[in-house]
Amino acid sequence: MRIALATSSYSPHVGGVEEHVRNVATALRRRGHEVAVWTVDRDGGFSIRQLDGVPVWDLPAPLPARNVRDVARFAAAAPRAWSHWNRAFRALRPDIIHVHCFGPNGTFATALSAAHRTPLIVSSHGETIADDAGVFDHSRLARTSLQSAIRRSVVVTGCSRVVLADLEERFGLAPNDGTVVANGIALEEPAETPSLGISGPYIAAVGRLQHVKGFDLLVRAFARANLGAGVSLVIGGDGPEAGQLREMAIQNEVADRVILPGRLSREHVAGLMRDAAVVAVPSRFEAFGIAALEAWRAGAPLVVTDRGGPPEFVTHGVDGMLCDPTDIDAFAATLRAVLTNASEATALAQNGSRRVRSFTWDHTASAYDALYAHI
Repeated sequence: MRIALATSSYSPHVGGVEEHVRNVATALRRRGHEVAVWTVDRDGGFSIRQLDGVPVWDLPAPLPARNVRDVARFAAAAPRAWSHWNRAFRALRPDIIHVHCFGPNGTFATALSAAHRTPLIVSSHGETIADDAGVFDHSRLARTSLQSAIRRSVVVTGCSRVVLADLEERFGLAPNDGTVVANGIALEEPAETPSLGISGPYIAAVGRLQHVKGFDLLVRAFARANLGAGVSLVIGGDGPEAGQLREMAIQNEVADRVILPGRLSREHVAGLMRDAAVVAVPSRFEAFGIAALEAWRAGAPLVVTDRGGPPEFVTHGVDGMLCDPTDIDAFAATLRAVLTNASEATALAQNGSRRVRSFTWDHTASAYDALYAHI
């Protein structure tokens, strides 16, 4: 089959959907499909490139706005953008247009689906509920575009049941009409220990430093747990809350044990988790929770939020400890329990290492392939 993957963002940008679509594109290509990636150029430009043997079309995707100047700009830019999207369509003539992480990419892809009568699949990665900016809460255009796409789609998938529930509640997906397709992970990842300047045990967490990720809750729980001067907390990543986290560490008198090394390479993320006493995922909400898979792959004990998708695949007390990170006392107690019980930590790590084998990218691609076969 010829499959167009229309994604909101793609490599060289870094993030969950970028990783997901890149690995799915490669896996589908190995399965004999002809694949192209259509993605939004953040500067409004146009280019065609190759990555992993897959053609990647960086496309402009302007959308109208409320003020007169932006509406005028949209009127001027829209015909050119539509021409480029049609050019991408003609180059592949896809049997399926598969939208990942709905945004302007989804609006243009849905229009192409209608214009060329091509089956449409919409895959949500939590963009409607795990977004600090709240685009779908504030933008009527975003809401109506997604609702239109869901009405037109032949299949809708979500990375978790909780994501599909939001599509049912707010965007018109018929009850139980969506399909869960879980995220995947590469089971082998080169690991390199980052230079942190610490020698004792540490709790590790990784992600974008923003409110929804809950790293402020983790700093508070770490301080509340009273783990002793020899235990550190390392939070890898960058984002708008870095300064706030440093200030919070000072206020909670743990600044000398809270390390913010900034954005880490993939190798350093793998090494950080491999050497951690515990990996924590403290999000206020997680659509899925790829960091949990990364912890399992690294062979580290996992403490993960129970808010959102993780309870759908993490078994509490078996391959991870689920907790509400907003309950600081309970969160602190869970961290302390895992850190001070070596046999429990070892069992969690070993069970996680076995569990992660069910989340390869081939599993994810196979799930999509099965849906394609019924269209």
